[in-house]
Amino acid sequence: MTFSSTSLESEATPAGDSSLDTTLESPPASGRRLLRAFLTDWGAMLSSAYILLIILMAIFAPLLTMLSGWGPYKFDQSAIDPNLGAIPIGPFGGISAEHWFGVEPGSGRDIFARIAYGARVSMTVALSATLLTTVIGVVMGLLAGYFGGLIDLVISRVMEFLMAFPALIFMIAILSALPADNRVFLLVVVISLFGWPYLARIVRSQTLSLKEREFVEAAKASGATSVRIIFREILPNLQSTIIVMATLAVPGYIGTEAGLSFLGVGVVPPTPSWGQMIAAATPWYAVDPMYFVIPGAFLFLLVLSFTTLGDRIRTIATSGEARS
Repeated sequence: MTFSSTSLESEATPAGDSSLDTTLESPPASGRRLLRAFLTDWGAMLSSAYILLIILMAIFAPLLTMLSGWGPYKFDQSAIDPNLGAIPIGPFGGISAEHWFGVEPGSGRDIFARIAYGARVSMTVALSATLLTTVIGVVMGLLAGYFGGLIDLVISRVMEFLMAFPALIFMIAILSALPADNRVFLLVVVISLFGWPYLARIVRSQTLSLKEREFVEAAKASGATSVRIIFREILPNLQSTIIVMATLAVPGYIGTEAGLSFLGVGVVPPTPSWGQMIAAATPWYAVDPMYFVIPGAFLFLLVLSFTTLGDRIRTIATSGEARS
């Protein structure tokens, strides 16, 4: 997963700049303006609605599968035809009132149940990796940009070292060598290992600019400690950048988890995963295309929704700063 820094390495607006006092006198109005812009953006609203739907599906997966009557590991041999190569009985992959999204060919497992539990894996990995990446990236970027010198040199060299690796190849190699236990945790750690430098580079760039501003110099002259300056003066001015970067990181991590599971080094069967389902559907797409289409559509729409939401947030934030 890589971040695009072209539009985000601009100079942040300092909260303490005296020249902007008239703008900063009414932050609630600015917040309301940005909220109205978000609520009137159909792309942002539709993307948010789909993301919320998937999150609710992941949270309430046990309840949903209880309502459907089929769990993710339960086989229904009566739903497949052994005389026709164990393909689902009925049209569209066996979609019916009993099996809402049909069944898996060969096994008869309920696809809806596996989609719901697969959403848990995708969202857990993506959101956890985004949180860990954001924390590490922000801390490292702030340290490198504010203190400079040897600290900046060491952190920058580490970032360049990790960014020089072909991340996907090394993720496959690392995960292949690790035990199958706690695979979700391992996915989060490995993805974050290669993801944090991209955010750290952006934070470092903006911190280098912000620390030269008058409001930081004034804080230093008043005797404020470095910790206070970083957390009270610099970090608040990086919030919009961090939010946009984190939102744009999620779809990349969802795709990374799906890709690793597709290649067989992600979550271990029979744990459901959308990428794993797509891989399992490959031999069957000619006789049962719905087995491939359904998890593929869920994955595509989730990645598209997060990408669209991130772009909309960036556009709204930029337009709001321009008006200010």
